[in-house]
Amino acid sequence: MSWGTELWDQFDNLEKHTQWGIDVLEKYIKFVKERTEIELSYAKQLRNLSKKYQPKKNSKEEEEYRYTSTRAFLATLNEMNDYAGQHEVISENMTSLITGELTRYVQELKQERKSHFHDGRKAQQHIETCWKQLEASKRRFERDCKEADRAQQYFEKMDADINVTKADVEKARQQAQLRHQMAEDSKAEYSSTLQKFNSEQHDHYYTHIPNIFQKIQEMEERRIVRIGESMKTFAEVDRQVIPIIGKCLDEITKAAESIDHKNDSQLVIEAFKSGFEPPGDIDFEDFTQPMKRTVSESSLSNSRGDGKSEPKFGGKSKGKLWPFIKKNKLMSLLTSPHQPPPPPPASASPSAVPNGPQSPKQQKEPLSHRFNEFMTSKPKIHCFRSLKRGITLNTQVWSLIEGAGPEDFSNLPPEQRRKKLQQKVDELNKDIQKEMDQRDALTKMKDVYIKNPQMGDPASVDHRLAELGQNIEKLRIEVQKFEGWLAEVEGRLPMRTEQARRQSGLYEAQNSSAVNSCAQDRESSPDGSYTEEQSQETEMKVPATDFDDEFDDEEPLPTIGTCKALYTFEGQNEGTISVAEGEMLYVIEEDKGDGWTRIRRNEDEEGYVPTSYVEVYLDKNAKGAMTYI
Repeated sequence: MSWGTELWDQFDNLEKHTQWGIDVLEKYIKFVKERTEIELSYAKQLRNLSKKYQPKKNSKEEEEYRYTSTRAFLATLNEMNDYAGQHEVISENMTSLITGELTRYVQELKQERKSHFHDGRKAQQHIETCWKQLEASKRRFERDCKEADRAQQYFEKMDADINVTKADVEKARQQAQLRHQMAEDSKAEYSSTLQKFNSEQHDHYYTHIPNIFQKIQEMEERRIVRIGESMKTFAEVDRQVIPIIGKCLDEITKAAESIDHKNDSQLVIEAFKSGFEPPGDIDFEDFTQPMKRTVSESSLSNSRGDGKSEPKFGGKSKGKLWPFIKKNKLMSLLTSPHQPPPPPPASASPSAVPNGPQSPKQQKEPLSHRFNEFMTSKPKIHCFRSLKRGITLNTQVWSLIEGAGPEDFSNLPPEQRRKKLQQKVDELNKDIQKEMDQRDALTKMKDVYIKNPQMGDPASVDHRLAELGQNIEKLRIEVQKFEGWLAEVEGRLPMRTEQARRQSGLYEAQNSSAVNSCAQDRESSPDGSYTEEQSQETEMKVPATDFDDEFDDEEPLPTIGTCKALYTFEGQNEGTISVAEGEMLYVIEEDKGDGWTRIRRNEDEEGYVPTSYVEVYLDKNAKGAMTYI
């Protein structure tokens, strides 16, 4: 099967076919190039995705990656980064092994094709020239033959005419002979040209053209083989990275299998365990006996409806239920009515509504729900209060004060304090080891200088060695200090003196003293929202210490304006206050969108009234100034 013999007359079609083959090859090159771009884009997107979800340095997210589930997620991100790298390898290999090679091959193929078809056209031009020569020789032979016949006929005519002279006959005879000679010469030339053309034509169709077409056929077959090899390479490039991609997927599976829910649960305990003991039982208080009621400092069961003020111990010491939070701010959040306020009376006269509008019946919500509502705001931390036993602390409170606590972490619960102290001890030990390594290195350098003075002055490192020694000594003192605190927390040391206890911790005061005015704080809450704590306080009765008095001074909420009561309002429920029509009062908290405004009559009387019952005059310039607008 040869194009030279089978397609000897299809020169033009072969030219078109070979050009189509080059176009197909260029199309495949373009396809591979776009595939490499897709691989690069995919790899870039994968890397960006992995980077997007990587934990940020020195952020809270790093602490979250101590759990096995989050560590598995981090391992997945890292493996996805490697996965993206394999797609970059695919792109690089396809570019170098396919796109680059085929691009160079196409250029060579075009040059080869051009050369072959140039030879073919040259052979065609040669055979066409031979054909033209044959045609010219043939026409000349034909013309000479005709001229010889005419000359012969003219001679015969002259020879038969008796009136023609003998000279004219002789001239006609010579002319006829000349024409016959020319015809013979043309015949010989035509015969020679014909033989030559036949030879050239035979060589053209049986030698030259088959050779040229055979080369073109081989060229086209090489192109077909080359594109097939490129397609194999295309698949092989993908196949080469499959084992590595499989390893990435295996690592992701391994990371997923390493997730330990029990371990994560234990880490949650270690992270948030406070170390407090659960509260004890609340003692029964018998109200049937005609004797003065004795209120336990740790009891939260007081009712503000009895009209009796609770005894206060320790002068201005006040009940402290929530640490590190201003009581007025907490009470405001805990007592704000959550029901819509009643509409104003149809008539401006109080008689239009005999009993006045009903104040909202306070819903009993869990204390934790109110506390979470408080956490959405940004409280100002004025002091560190002594903590009371049995109070469940929200973790977000500790995050607010973590960076502002004392050196011995006494502001934290016992278990959290122990962890922080242990962490501090470990960090100091690492610092000591670093300093000792530097000192050892400098000592060796000094020994080298002593043995080889030309390398340096031994005295040049003495100053640095002295600094390192001082640093190590300071760090050891710090380690001893923190180990002492750690030993005390773990119960290995005896209790410290009263002065040391006041300086280093607030939690010890919680263990030695109790809340003596929790009921007073409960009275400051209109809805009695401390009822949840009644089952968690033990009954203790100890006077407040001077240390508590330092932080018990509470500033009232500043007034932000005044208001005038448009109607009479009977505040019958907890958290509300009764007002009379036309009465002027101070505004301490404007309407937050729930329809209630917080007002104050005097230093001891404050509460909520419906916003529609008062006309508010806010002072935008004065902060805390109790002036009328």
